[in-house]
Amino acid sequence: MTSPHAPVLLAEVIEALAPVAGDVIIDATFGAGGYTRAILATGATVIALDRDPTVQPHAEAVANDYPGQFRLVRTPFSGLAEAFADSGEARLDGVVFDIGVSSMQLDQAERGFSFMRDGPLDMRMGDEGETAADIVNGWDHGPMAHIFKLYGDERQSGRVATAILRRRVERPFERTLDLAAVVEKALGGRRGAPIHPATRVFQALRIAVNDELGQLRQGLEAAEAALSPGGRLAVVTFHSLEDRIVKAFLTERTGNAPGGSRHAPVAIETRKPSFNLSFKGAREAGDTERADNPRARSAKLRAAVRTEAAPWGAFEGRVAA
Repeated sequence: MTSPHAPVLLAEVIEALAPVAGDVIIDATFGAGGYTRAILATGATVIALDRDPTVQPHAEAVANDYPGQFRLVRTPFSGLAEAFADSGEARLDGVVFDIGVSSMQLDQAERGFSFMRDGPLDMRMGDEGETAADIVNGWDHGPMAHIFKLYGDERQSGRVATAILRRRVERPFERTLDLAAVVEKALGGRRGAPIHPATRVFQALRIAVNDELGQLRQGLEAAEAALSPGGRLAVVTFHSLEDRIVKAFLTERTGNAPGGSRHAPVAIETRKPSFNLSFKGAREAGDTERADNPRARSAKLRAAVRTEAAPWGAFEGRVAA
């Protein structure tokens, strides 16, 4: 398989999805088609989703190799249920999500995701909406510091926001390396730190620009609504915020959320679990994959099987510890 993006936990994902000939699977994060190709090789049909217009050449290559088994829909996670409904397929046997930015997006300097490559300060996974430049040049101090702390876990979020506001008075930010230099200076360089000082700020901007956590919640709800009984869900995450959302969703939907206090009784609506866990906890990459693919070091896979119960409705976003 030749691809600019190596799919993480591929064997584990395929085991969780267990696709066979005749199945219909949604790859909600097509990218370069790594998961899709492995699924198609089993004889299953794949409906791939991606809002990134640059994936089109990879989609065309997959369509040529697997005629009649594959289609691409330009939509974010939140459009999953509609994409399946429009497909005309009778049942949905599996959904896979690979959350976060892909290595091929990081490698494209013109996309503005990386603080290691000079490019326009964009960071959009699609081609619409607010850019990272819009945020750092237009947001007030409070909201900017908030996303740096919430999405990037940046302990000096206020200091970074202050440095950005001071510099943008002189001239607006337009390039990635310019922003990275200002962040690094604000944080004192952090010599000897295991990661670049701008890592957390760039991560926070990317998550905010693409509403990644909101899209994840909506995507999980859409998968719950679209999957047929016995359909399988597999989600690969790379950040603790993402993993907590997936864990909380599955904890709730499997009926394992903690109940209320006996000292403060509350009315609890009885609901049947809409998912059963495929395995307990999360699976992680082995030593060999971690050595071969740095992205695999923080990856976690959680999986579940759809029951016959009705969807629970909107996910409240409770976070499991």
